[in-house]
Amino acid sequence: MKKVFVIYSRKSKYTGKGESIENQIEMCREYIRVHYGLKEANDAVVFEDEGFSGGNLDRPQFKKMMEASKNGEYRGIVVYRLDRISRNIGDFANLINDLSKAEIDFISVKEQFDTGSPMGRAMMYISSVFSQLERETIAERIRDNLHELAKTGRWLGGTTPTGYGSENIVTVTVEGKQKKACMLKVIPEEMCIVEAIYSQFLRLRSLTKLDAFLLKHGFRTKRGNEYTRFAIKAILTNPVYMIADEAAYEYLAGQKVQLYAERDEFDNTHGIMAYNRTQQEKGKAHKEKPMEEWIVAVGKHQGRIPGSMWVEVQNVLEQNRSKNYKQPRSNVALLSGVLKCGNCGDYMRPKLGRRTLDSGERIYSYLCAKKERSRRSCCAIKNVEGNILDEELVQQLTELDEEKSVFLTELEKGKKSICESVPCYTDYISNIEKEISVNDEKIDRLVKTLSLASQGTEQYILAQIEEMSKKNHQLKAQNTELKMSGSGQTGYKQFGCSMAESSMEFDLLAQRVQSLADMREILSVQQKRDLIRTLVKEVVWDGEDAHVILLGSNYEFQLPENPVVCKESVSEPLREDSK
Repeated sequence: MKKVFVIYSRKSKYTGKGESIENQIEMCREYIRVHYGLKEANDAVVFEDEGFSGGNLDRPQFKKMMEASKNGEYRGIVVYRLDRISRNIGDFANLINDLSKAEIDFISVKEQFDTGSPMGRAMMYISSVFSQLERETIAERIRDNLHELAKTGRWLGGTTPTGYGSENIVTVTVEGKQKKACMLKVIPEEMCIVEAIYSQFLRLRSLTKLDAFLLKHGFRTKRGNEYTRFAIKAILTNPVYMIADEAAYEYLAGQKVQLYAERDEFDNTHGIMAYNRTQQEKGKAHKEKPMEEWIVAVGKHQGRIPGSMWVEVQNVLEQNRSKNYKQPRSNVALLSGVLKCGNCGDYMRPKLGRRTLDSGERIYSYLCAKKERSRRSCCAIKNVEGNILDEELVQQLTELDEEKSVFLTELEKGKKSICESVPCYTDYISNIEKEISVNDEKIDRLVKTLSLASQGTEQYILAQIEEMSKKNHQLKAQNTELKMSGSGQTGYKQFGCSMAESSMEFDLLAQRVQSLADMREILSVQQKRDLIRTLVKEVVWDGEDAHVILLGSNYEFQLPENPVVCKESVSEPLREDSK
């Protein structure tokens, strides 16, 4: 098997600065052409990650490249610059060791490093040390800057908390220069809601009861949505509302926050600004940091909740957290996240009752989440007997056999309709590929010209390369969308899937119906739950009947009449996070 070169490129985000993804690739390809020949350059495999940091190796295309390298099909990995791979010395050292074991060279074009030689390996390690030093220095500068900003008590931007808006203020320095900054200003109609949330929480001393109170009285967020317990808790724990008074100072000092304010700055008027409260990672939910890591100062805005009141709220929240019920070990409900209330549209969640069936299984019911949260003030739909509903649904699904099922007939119709509607785009793709090839040749000539260009003309040539590369990038993306992976057929994206994919998905649905029929007695609860989610789009309970809407077709059926409406005597939630 002939080994090929790999080109890897990365950029943290799209900007007009630095080398673009396309330029990195072309320069790497030119390096391979000069040192190893045109055929090697044309055969090079490209992996590119745009919008990912070099701080770690958690990048999709990088992972894909390293997984493929285990098969021994690569001759070497070429990057434009060393830090395109990683700025972490530990990650980089491990990477070089892995590539060395796989007998794959690593080449950096900018630094002219090649692990094919001992000196190249040594110089690469030294360079990676400086890359990590640069990264850590930048992080340290950011922390220092944050500390300095905290001393000003300014609002640093982003979504303003409920009750406040942001306004620009202009000051004049001693040198006569204008200096702009942002500060929070009170929005009276929103702040009234915030103050009501604090006072009602201390009256009710429960997030659940406060949630019901806000639903019942029609309180809405600044975006017009219903308040959730998550949103309520975010307001109750945000120190921005706390008045900077003596109680606030004592509490913050006792929590050992990084406090950038003296006791006499707590003037009983202004509010608190807390920076560095959350840990933010791309693609993940924000996590609250320990208070010891908070950077706190007295803000320029007006505080509205007395320090003693804010502190009491935190104490009640902490007490409630310790009294939270434990999640039951067994959850046999099958329709969590599938069953919806036909009255308000919210999801219905399972709750355990005190009674048991003859088999010893606890009886559980499904009840509307909004009905529970609002204490029936916003929805009063009847609960449904969960054991009976789940069993009836499984029974009906197992009867969808191939001989008499309207559902499978609908599947076949849908499968045939989509397969017939997908047109052929072979000529269109051929024209796109020709245009890409012509552009590649133009870029190749421009790169060669760049090495001979006189001073002052480089920027003009680079701009042309950038423009041609962007055009090719768009054409390649369009080409990928039109091509069917691995089949040679084309023209699927605007229909949602390819002919082969459509056919396979419909066949899978039919197989899953048969699997549930054949193995219902031996499948675990989780396996039944997973199968139902691949067959059922949603189940709607209207208070008397359950309407089942299936995936892959317009087919809907109603469960046979059963005494599934239950007396509302449930007590224990089966799962707190069921939706």
